[in-house]
Order: sequence, then structure tokens, then C-alpha cells
Amino acid sequence: MEIVKVTDNLRVADSRNNMNSTTHSTVTLDRKGVEEPEEYDPFEHRNITHPTSTLGAFFHLLKSSLGSGFLAMPAAFRNTGLIPGCIGTALVAVIATHCVHILVSTSREVCKEARTAAMSYTDTCEWVFKLGPKKLRKYSTHVRHFVDSAMAGVCLGGTSVYVIFIASSLKDIFDHFIPEHKLSVEAYCGILLVPLILITQIRYLKFLVPFSIFANVCLVLTFGITCYYTFQDIPWPNEAELVTGVTRWPLFLSTAIFAMEGINVVMPIENEMAKPKHFLGCPGVLNSTMIFVAVVYGIVGIFGYLKYGNTVQGSVTLNLPQGEILALVAKVLVATAVFFTYCLQMYAPMDIIWTRLRGNFSKRYHNVSQIGMRTISVILTVVLAAAVPDLELLIGLVGAIFFSTLGLLIPVVVETVHKWHRGLGPCGIILWKNFLLLLFYFVVLLSGCYSAISEIVAKYTR
Repeated sequence: MEIVKVTDNLRVADSRNNMNSTTHSTVTLDRKGVEEPEEYDPFEHRNITHPTSTLGAFFHLLKSSLGSGFLAMPAAFRNTGLIPGCIGTALVAVIATHCVHILVSTSREVCKEARTAAMSYTDTCEWVFKLGPKKLRKYSTHVRHFVDSAMAGVCLGGTSVYVIFIASSLKDIFDHFIPEHKLSVEAYCGILLVPLILITQIRYLKFLVPFSIFANVCLVLTFGITCYYTFQDIPWPNEAELVTGVTRWPLFLSTAIFAMEGINVVMPIENEMAKPKHFLGCPGVLNSTMIFVAVVYGIVGIFGYLKYGNTVQGSVTLNLPQGEILALVAKVLVATAVFFTYCLQMYAPMDIIWTRLRGNFSKRYHNVSQIGMRTISVILTVVLAAAVPDLELLIGLVGAIFFSTLGLLIPVVVETVHKWHRGLGPCGIILWKNFLLLLFYFVVLLSGCYSAISEIVAKYTR
């Protein structure tokens, strides 16, 4: 999962009104001379000022899925062993890709029925219920609120993980330079509170672009340095197991989902493409990106686990040697990257929450209210991070609850409702397929939460 994904999401959300500004009512005559509407093609009516090329869409989607999450994959492999880890990585990639596919396909079909050029993730979910079975239409507004809440939860939960990323890296760095004054991870979370509150007060997306660029450069350099250490001098024999006990497998699933999911930027990317038909299909932007992501995550997970074995930490950068300058540079870079993109990740939930709250305040108090709202939100993420300062366990908990809901539950429900009166395939195959995906979601949710919470309780009650 990539922390800078919000940039594209909001840019397209802001431009959606332009794309939807024209609706066409062209009609044709049937054999009896009765007028009937011509089939609406959303692609023909998209008015995009600066369309994204197919290659550009590939890199945008790659950026959203291939981010700091790769640093957690070696720890994820430690929870399953090499063989289940490889199979699990492929399985999560296939399921995540399929859920994106059904979301985009459903959105295109709904656009045709609603005769609009493009829809966001939230719009798609709302309109599916508006056009769905009569008994469900009254719930369309509630569905919109639920999806907005899920998106806010993903961003707020993700930012708590990023606080731990920064705090753990800072602790590792300062423990090396000032070994006589070692502070806890929780203390570093507290130290970060004021800087994070200040940087989150930036309210305009254009002012965040330089932070996004700088963070991407830092992450690329971190990736290169991490690979340099990970792929050399792998010990043999080592502690890596082929298969571990199944009790820790749920932590792998929730970590992998956290790392790979980027579904909330899919609709913005597809909506802005110059050739949106190239997004799905074979090979297509979606399939090409997810194959590349799965291979990279698998390689990093395998070799990171082979190199560091059972000592591998929640972020593999924490395993890099403390005494070497290059390793320290990587830790500084990843801490800097996550810090400067924290405000990017907070931008979306702040926009959603403020949209809900602004009507409750007089215009003269809007500025003060926004400052208070942003400050409270940052405090919540820091408190959650300080409450669960174990990076691996927090990733597992956030992945199981928020990322699985947004990436698995919602697309499956949306497709099922949309297809209910339009055909569920031969022998109801779509219904059975979605039932299995829903079952997988509940397995990830319940087992992931149970495993993470059990380990958190066991670790902090010793």
C-alpha cells in the first residue's frame, strides 16, 4: 500500500464534476417508430483536461500498490514459512485484482444506466443501490456513508501504522548515536505529535505535491539500499522454515492485504485515462501492475526472510546493521518519506470528515473548526500507535479490519447487488463466487483480528 495514493484520488474527485457536466439524450427509433434511447457510452462523454496515458496509469497504479508495505513482507513470510508465503502472496494478488476488476466493471455498467461519464468509488456504491432491487434502494445514502467511513478508516488506520514506522526508525537511529539515553517507541510517538499536527494543517493539495515527490524519491532510495543488504551474504543454513504453524497465518494475510491494497485510487486512475479500455483486459494496466507487484513483494519477502530468519522485524529496514552509514541513511530516508507523506494520507479522511461537519459550524468558525478537527485526528492516530507500538501487529490489525473491508467486502457486495436482477451467470456462478470471497473476507477479518489482538495482549501483559 502506498501512502501517496490520495493525491490522484482527490484530483479526480475534484474534476469529476467536469466529466459529468454533459449528459446526452440521443434517441433512435425502433421498428414500430417508438423512440428509444441510444446506448450510452461513458468513454465518449468524458471531458478530461489532462488525460493520463496508458503507461502513466500503469505507474500511478504501481505507485499506489508498491509502497512502504514491501518493508513488512519479510515479517509476513516469517508467519507462514516460505511455501505458504509464496502461495499466499499469489492468492492475495489474484483476489485483490479480481475485486478491483469487478468494481471497475460494475462502475462502467452503472455509468451507462445513470448516463454519466464517470463515477468515484463512493458514487458507484451509492448508485448500485439506487438502481438495484427496490427493497435496497432506500439504503443507498447509508451505503455512501459506510463507504466514506471505510475510506476514512483505511487512511486513519494507515497513518497510525506510519507513526510507528517513523517512531521505530527514529528509535533505531538515536539508540545508535545516543546509546546512554534510550527512549521507548511510545516516547518517540509522543515527540512526533506536534510536528505531525503542524504538517497536517496544510489544506490544499497543490502544496502537498512537493512532499509527494520527495517522499517517492526517498522510498526508491530506501528500496535500493534495502535490496543491497538483503540480497547479499544470505546465511546457509538459516532459520527460515518452509512451513510454520497455521496459527500465525492470519497475520500474513492481513499484512499482505495491507501492503497490496490500493483499491481507493483505482477509480480516479481509470476515470482520467485517455484510453480507459486499456485498464482492464489482458494484459491491461490492472493485470500488468498486479503481476509486477506480486513478484516484487514475493521476492522481497522470500529473501528478507532467508536473510534475517526469525529475527526479522515489522519493517525490514530495522534489521539493517546499525553501525554502517548506508544502513543509517536508509533508516533516515524511510522515516523522512513516511513523515512527509503522513499529511497526504490524512488529506482524504480530513476532506470526508470536514464535508460531514462543516454544516454544523458558522463560516466565521470554519478555520478554527478545521484546526481542531485536524489536531484531534492526529492525536487519535498517535494514541493508537502508542497503544500498539508493535509495527507488525498494528499492520495486521489495520489490514484485517479496514483494508479488507474496503478491498474485499464492499466490491463483492456491490457486484452482487448490481447483478441480482441482471443475471448472476449460469447456475448462479457469480453468487457462489462472491459467497466464497465473502467467506474469505470474514476469515481474514475474524482470524486476523483474533491473532493480532491475542498477540498484543500476550505481549503487553507479560
